[in-house]
Amino acid sequence: MKLFIKYMVSHRCKMVVKAELKTLGLHYVNVHLGEVEIMENISQEQHNQIKIALAKSGLELMDDKKAMLIEKIKNVVVEMVHYTDEIPKINFSIYLSEKLKYDYTYLSNLFSETEGTTVEQYILLHKIERVKELIIYDELNLTEIANKLHYSSVAHLSNQFKKVTGLTPSFFKTLKLKKRSTLENL
Repeated sequence: MKLFIKYMVSHRCKMVVKAELKTLGLHYVNVHLGEVEIMENISQEQHNQIKIALAKSGLELMDDKKAMLIEKIKNVVVEMVHYTDEIPKINFSIYLSEKLKYDYTYLSNLFSETEGTTVEQYILLHKIERVKELIIYDELNLTEIANKLHYSSVAHLSNQFKKVTGLTPSFFKTLKLKKRSTLENL
């Protein structure tokens, strides 16, 4: 049986979900961002127990099909930008359609209606957070960061970074207090 969980955007969230399922005596087959496959079919009482347990950690068990699809879109973006070493070189619209088995126009319209922003803007916010992270780690220069995240140039990366943060990447690098957003808040 599959369960869909909102706000599950990090490896820590996955650990929390695994621990809660274990506490409730349930066995999982797979735990992915936003999605858990458990061995058992659960009763309504168990469903409510899971819902309450997850809520204590800021996670939400979802029932609405459209909300689940929105969460899947978000999880694909988070996974692609933050947890893969190589962002796909194909257009994200094609990548998302293939990954979720839906027409991109439908996914894009649903996302915009529900979230009040476009999928593209959501991806941009995550890419900028990833750029901040890579700048803070100080392991790659801006050219390497631009290449890693498939920007056409350092200038393109810098322009988008400044539009979103109000700062240039170079100035951000010199700041003592480097502000990053949690993935849940993007």
